[in-house]
Amino acid sequence: MSVQLDYAVPGPALSGLVTLFYWFRADIPVMEDTERADHAQIRFRLTPGGASYGFVDGTVQTVSSAHIVGPTTGAFRVHAPGPIEVVGAGITPAGWAALVGIDASAMINRAIDLADLFGQSVVEAAIADLQRADGLEAKAACGEAILTALMGTQRETLTRFVQQVDAWLCGAPSPQIEVLVATTGLSRRQVERKCRVLYGAPPKLLARKYRALRAAVALVAEDMAIDDAVGLGFYDQSHMNREIRQFTGYTPGQMKTEPTLLAQLTFAQRYSLGGQVHPIISDT
Repeated sequence: MSVQLDYAVPGPALSGLVTLFYWFRADIPVMEDTERADHAQIRFRLTPGGASYGFVDGTVQTVSSAHIVGPTTGAFRVHAPGPIEVVGAGITPAGWAALVGIDASAMINRAIDLADLFGQSVVEAAIADLQRADGLEAKAACGEAILTALMGTQRETLTRFVQQVDAWLCGAPSPQIEVLVATTGLSRRQVERKCRVLYGAPPKLLARKYRALRAAVALVAEDMAIDDAVGLGFYDQSHMNREIRQFTGYTPGQMKTEPTLLAQLTFAQRYSLGGQVHPIISDT
């Protein structure tokens, strides 16, 4: 069985809009796995076939070869026939506004076919361009050109708010919303509304999500002991177990002893990019 996952850091033009580009290949009959909660994702499948996602709220969706997965608030199941080759990218909240332009909370734990947003001809041209691109660097450059063309004009005030929220999420194990309110100069209601529109979820849920993901990365990529990971903002080990399972699909014990290959590749390779990308990408 051959499964490969490689990441590429976006260039300056998309650094605030895209987390990472990735190139996934799996020479297997069928893929059945669990994906962690994450930013929104745009995906282009270069081999024939689509995929099916089973989201945390019980919704099951079948998607075509090119689609967007909205921000997720829990681990979700993926089923896809093989062999598989996918080029994708994580989409930041600012990138979501530029690319999709609708309230992210309406797309939380949901997927939408890219053709429904931009037309089938755009999708077919993008897939053909990505198929012709040879290797990770070329595919990432092609993906950058595709997303640059699809994204609308970025607003500086929106980007600033996203930077403030991301810094808040990384600034403490359990960040307090009062700190974010003070930093942004907005009311609590305004902060919560803007987080729902851009991130798809209120600040409290975002803090839980990224605390759990940060602990999961520490368990896998840093080989932190489970007892030590409790100190990353959790009340006790039972609390940590519930939270990590909610957002990754695995208990801390499973993360340590029996993570799937996809989980290992995702956490370890993103962590290795520390210093090249924002900590909310590499450390969570």
